[in-house]
Amino acid sequence: MSKLAEALDVRDHRFGAGAPFTVGIEEEYMLLDSESFDLVPGAERMLEAERDGAYAEHIAPELFDSLVEFHTAVCTTVPDAGVELRRLRRHAALAARHQRLSLGSAGTHPFSLFERQHVMPRDRYHALLHELQYAGRRELIYGLHVHVGVHDPDRAIHVVNALRAHLCELVALSANSPFWRGASTGYASCRHMIFSAFPRSGPPPEFASFAEYAEVIEQLVDSGSLEDYTRTWWDVRPHPRFGTVEVRVMDAVTRVDDAIALAAYVQALVHHYAGAPAARCHPVLAEENKWRAARYGLDAT
Repeated sequence: MSKLAEALDVRDHRFGAGAPFTVGIEEEYMLLDSESFDLVPGAERMLEAERDGAYAEHIAPELFDSLVEFHTAVCTTVPDAGVELRRLRRHAALAARHQRLSLGSAGTHPFSLFERQHVMPRDRYHALLHELQYAGRRELIYGLHVHVGVHDPDRAIHVVNALRAHLCELVALSANSPFWRGASTGYASCRHMIFSAFPRSGPPPEFASFAEYAEVIEQLVDSGSLEDYTRTWWDVRPHPRFGTVEVRVMDAVTRVDDAIALAAYVQALVHHYAGAPAARCHPVLAEENKWRAARYGLDAT
């Protein structure tokens, strides 16, 4: 087992360590040439410029040097998270401008090509590409992730199971990626079609308890199939290190008001299912509804 996997032991969780229903928001932004609006490298320069600044804990690298992530702190309420997200967006835009870049936010870039992107110089990203090959190289996509604190590990699994029935409306409400490689795809969100090539992606499997989930993850880690539980990329998943349920199914959205509204909806769903039984959603229906939402957006049946 690797050092990273040991540090992220699935059973070493923080569910219940903080207040329930806290909110954290992560957004992945495009770095653009200010004239052509093509993707350009710049994340490494931004990270270096932010290294000793007040926002250093809120910025993170991703696979490509033309992509940067900003994330809020743990917030007590959605209005608090909204204030911080607006502040982060303003700072991210200014930080990009200092590097003579602009920011973009959508599920995919409409015309840039993944073959021309520079991979961030990190061992974990090169290892990821070595394993995933073409599926990893073409992962030029951008998401909105929302974390909500949950007080108990078994309750977190229950909430994850319940949210499979709601993936479709979260996709439809956030769909923001109709273009890919300079062409209209016919999808409201083609980001989902791209990411579906990843292993351990899509709607999560159903687990009866946190113990069952942890046992499966440990088998995958011990067999060398994955480094740790963060290498499960399901649309919604438990995040033991943060003590949260993480909803990852949404496209990155352009308007900050939309991001805040989606975070509020996610928090409301988690709050509801933390104390209510989940309606049964057959995996076939969860997959079909999500596909229809990605294809048709809010016009989906």
